[in-house]
Amino acid sequence: MSEIQKTMSLTGVAVLLVLSALLTAPTRITPDSFMDQGDPFFPDFTDPNSATTLEVVEFNEDTGAAQAFKVTFQDGRWTIPSHHNYPADGRDRLAQTAAGVIEIKKDDFRSNNVADHVALGVVDPLDETATTLKGRGKRVTIKGGSGQNLADLIIGSTVEGRSSLRFVRLPDQKRVYAALVDIDISTKFEDWIERDLLQVETRNIQQVTLRDYSINERTRTIDQRDVLTLDRSDDAWKTQGLSSNQEIDSAKMDELLEGIDDLPIVGVRPKPEGLSRTLARSDQTPVSQADALSLQTRGYYFTSDGSLVSNEGELEVRTSEGIVYTLRFGEVLYGSGQTVTAGGQGEEGDQESGPGENRYLFITAAFDAKLLDDEPPEPGNTAFLHKEQEEWTDSDRSNKEMQDEHDQWQEKLTRGGELAENLNNRFAAWYYVISSDSFEKVRLGRSDLIKEKEAMAL
Repeated sequence: MSEIQKTMSLTGVAVLLVLSALLTAPTRITPDSFMDQGDPFFPDFTDPNSATTLEVVEFNEDTGAAQAFKVTFQDGRWTIPSHHNYPADGRDRLAQTAAGVIEIKKDDFRSNNVADHVALGVVDPLDETATTLKGRGKRVTIKGGSGQNLADLIIGSTVEGRSSLRFVRLPDQKRVYAALVDIDISTKFEDWIERDLLQVETRNIQQVTLRDYSINERTRTIDQRDVLTLDRSDDAWKTQGLSSNQEIDSAKMDELLEGIDDLPIVGVRPKPEGLSRTLARSDQTPVSQADALSLQTRGYYFTSDGSLVSNEGELEVRTSEGIVYTLRFGEVLYGSGQTVTAGGQGEEGDQESGPGENRYLFITAAFDAKLLDDEPPEPGNTAFLHKEQEEWTDSDRSNKEMQDEHDQWQEKLTRGGELAENLNNRFAAWYYVISSDSFEKVRLGRSDLIKEKEAMAL
């Protein structure tokens, strides 16, 4: 073989080797799993104010059951269906939550393997086919006004070393992403309700009466152990019957007023409909046996003369606006979580032990015009109403001042009556639940509020 032939042969072999290498070399192909990295989970959901329903489902490993919290706008009002449709003040919080969900993006693909779901904490809490109680995530669903899903995702465990990142997946997909979740998805009942339950300010409280009594449940009579009435006078509190060496403990009194002003509720139960109508004064039908039983299981009884009493006494609060609040303290309620806030299966009030002692609270409101300042006199002559102001005489001006003063009083009268009616209509529908701490702040007695005067130093 000539040198030329050898060269051509070697060249051919080299070309074949190069072509073979090019054909067999791995190509750089981006996997489909990474194609959507950085995209929002819900690209069509852009307006947080379009959200009208939020449902959050969490899994309780202790009970082995899913628990749902829901807030929605229906029939012209915000309610919490998971808590007996209790009124919610939820629009702003829901919009903030929705805005946070809109911002969640597929920051980093992590797994496409179902076997990883437990370790990443993204197992659907509603998945009844799952064989483990571990690794259940929090499922968040947001819906619009027509009931359509705007967002539906499962938020799992925190990414190790990155506290701001959570594992996230869609319920109908296997893919799991690490995503920045900068959002407070609260399932706390108290975060969604009107916190100012009594709508009273301490400076307006003029009188507080504490009634300590016990009930004879068989005869429906009460044993009145003590009644302590305290009146405000020139920013000082006074009461009758003190000895010369006794005085009101001003620090304790301030704590009581603060406890009344800031009285948080931790749960609610609906009253029977008939009882609610009677309490709201829209129906004068006598209380049925079933309604009476509902009251008794929570520590409330009607006496032989028709008065409503409670097994832990009551607190009456009178304000300068003319509102009379009566707080009746009922049975102990044990439990925690939703068992307290909304109740579980069965009548949890029958439980005799458990964590987190709480207390039933029954509230009513009424209006007493005598609590307002005395009605000022009306002008005897209203001729000024038909004159130009420059034509007024001294008598006209005096009559105008009297008219203005009376109008202001009449406005307070109207406003107080409307406030009492609105409050009572709201209170009429519910048994409230308060914590033991709140109970201890407002359920005080004579020994708590009356102290011995300190000896004066010589």
